[in-house]
Amino acid sequence: MTDVTEPLARASATRRKGFIASNPSVLWFLLCLALFTLGVTLLSEAAGSGAISTSFVKVLGKTLCLCLVAVAMDVVWGYCGILSLGHMAFFGLGGYAIGMWLMYERTKSIVVESLAGQPLPATPEEVREAIGTQIFGVVGSAEIPPIWYFADSLFLQLLLVVLVPGVLALIFGWLAFRSRVTGVYLSILTQAMTLALSLYLFQNESGLRGNNGLSGLQNIPGLEDLGQARVSILFLWASALALGAGYVLFAWIVSGKMGSVIRGIRDNESRVRFLGYHVESFKLFVFTVTAIVAGIAGALYYPQAGIINPNEIAPIASIYLAVWVAIGGRGRLYGAVIGAALVSLLSSWFTGGGAPDVNLGFYTIEWTNWWTVLLGFSFVAVTLFAPKGIGGLFDLFGWRPVKADRQGDYGPDKGAWRRQEGEEE
Repeated sequence: MTDVTEPLARASATRRKGFIASNPSVLWFLLCLALFTLGVTLLSEAAGSGAISTSFVKVLGKTLCLCLVAVAMDVVWGYCGILSLGHMAFFGLGGYAIGMWLMYERTKSIVVESLAGQPLPATPEEVREAIGTQIFGVVGSAEIPPIWYFADSLFLQLLLVVLVPGVLALIFGWLAFRSRVTGVYLSILTQAMTLALSLYLFQNESGLRGNNGLSGLQNIPGLEDLGQARVSILFLWASALALGAGYVLFAWIVSGKMGSVIRGIRDNESRVRFLGYHVESFKLFVFTVTAIVAGIAGALYYPQAGIINPNEIAPIASIYLAVWVAIGGRGRLYGAVIGAALVSLLSSWFTGGGAPDVNLGFYTIEWTNWWTVLLGFSFVAVTLFAPKGIGGLFDLFGWRPVKADRQGDYGPDKGAWRRQEGEEE
């Protein structure tokens, strides 16, 4: 049976050493992230170089956002053992929350400008009616739904970016964890939640324009004079800061006593409960915090993407997220970043026409159609032959001897990095 008391005992030694001393990889990650962001900025069109186009800067900014949600997924799955197939739903909800403000304010400026030439100034009711017609005319309505009540307030919509994913995760997690639903059943429930949410958003009655979604999000109110080149750099830096802050937050959560309890839940939930820990509270905390971070990542992603629709919340998106983490190496934060960045950039290259088609004579492989197949084979190969993922390659350079009585893994799952967790400092 898995022994979780030993990791708990090591937590006090970790606290005595200090967070940074116990996690030197955090500093290395922040340094690499800062150098990457600075390098892209200097080579961008906004800096005058033009070596990196504005469109590719946006791709890199979106990739950083995907890395952030991947790190959140790694904490909830790789460290806590909860295979959530619904975290991209929280990602999309954050995008919808900020997208409502972006679309409303952009439409409002257009309406006010168009009504400015009238002999009589337009009343607030007329302006609001015109905004409703512009936004919801595509779904045959001119009424602004109640959920758009705070759409004219940036502060309140930013608050909803945090509250909506957080409250949904809190309610769902409380219902699921208090019932002690675990394993594949919990994964199915998270996927069902995501499917129900996406199907609801597809309806015109949802108040979010149904299948049309929200568009024109790249036009940031108040920043029209800067141009897309500079706006893309601003979002690149915002995404990098969010990723750096999220990485530090999660590195702190998974270190020390809390991290030991979380990994203990992953390895042997019954034993941790027997030791007197309220397992459900720890799981609910991790599930809710990661959902909030996913929402923040979505709020930064979709202004760079320019559009969001219910397809972004479909269950397949959350499955892709799990694949990224698995390929990068779950149970290690930098592995999630590597997996998300690699797959995201390769996806842009293959589906964007960058990869040349392969002519076999009898058949031509068009990567825009075969990319998902290649991704599926990669996931299967990693699962069978490299369960530690790409991040496991770092073990070849960072291996240190362990005591004889600490050889091997602490748990039955070979996909997580328990060997280093048992090393003597």
